[in-house]
Amino acid sequence: MQPTSDSLHLGNYLGALVNWVGLQEEFDAYYFVADLHALTVPTDPEVLRRRTRTTAAQFIAGGVDPETSAVFCQSHVTAHAELGWVMNCLTGFGEAGRMTQFKDKTARGQSANVGLFTYPMLMAADILMYDAAYVPVGEDQRQHLEITRDLAERFNTRFGDTLVVPEPYIVKESAKIMDLQDPTAKMSKTGSSPKGLIDLMEDPARIAKNIRSAVTDTDAEVRYDPEGKPGVSNLLAIHSVLSGTPVTEVAEAFAGRGYGDLKKEVAEVVLAALEPFQQRMRELLDDPAELDRILADGASRAAEVADATMARVRDAVGLLPAAR
Repeated sequence: MQPTSDSLHLGNYLGALVNWVGLQEEFDAYYFVADLHALTVPTDPEVLRRRTRTTAAQFIAGGVDPETSAVFCQSHVTAHAELGWVMNCLTGFGEAGRMTQFKDKTARGQSANVGLFTYPMLMAADILMYDAAYVPVGEDQRQHLEITRDLAERFNTRFGDTLVVPEPYIVKESAKIMDLQDPTAKMSKTGSSPKGLIDLMEDPARIAKNIRSAVTDTDAEVRYDPEGKPGVSNLLAIHSVLSGTPVTEVAEAFAGRGYGDLKKEVAEVVLAALEPFQQRMRELLDDPAELDRILADGASRAAEVADATMARVRDAVGLLPAAR
């Protein structure tokens, strides 16, 4: 994840981080804060440093175990940038220009800097660096994984079998959490209003207030119908995924009861789920030296794999080894 905010919201927590926690039980996993990618937009240095620690702390508070999985900052493993340059030199200008995220972001007014243009090449390096067999992806990242595979195959064709060609790993569909004020749109840090979000580090009273003011409808019947009753269905989905209760059972429990009761109980479920997360976050952020130690240890573990990959790449492309 990029360190672009002070808090995850409930949508990206349930859509991404929860799945990552499960993956570390099956795979040797690498989780990093993409601080180099964050430089494609104007950044305040102090804000970037704070958000980098916060993002790393959220990985750990959300259940990523740094004893099991490497947790680190992208910039702390300098081979990312080096392999990113090699990927740039393998990519055609027209090929890079067809990447939809560059076109979408610049159309929305983001500065069309060279870093944003070559973002997918650095992302390819992020993946290929660790001999990744599988990459968990959503629909918005499929194109980036495809160019990663293309670049790995192109490299291997030109220089010999050097890089592992990764496969997509489609994570189990999780609940899609919608904006509390516009339940036809996904909850989004950039697209949602403050009242439409449930920020994981928000004050509990504010979270409860946002849930109480969530948009519903006028017919006062609690039932799960995402198309006909998107607001009510969103609240039921949040309750279901956090309580572990099938959404139909949650809806049945509110038969004959009003929206006020539903919102009150959803708020209670959300706050109960977030309490241990917020407590662990406070512990981590109150001890930045320990958090930095965790990140340094993760970077050291990641660098062992990254350095071995870069040694193969340098030799394959004909770069002289550095004298020792």
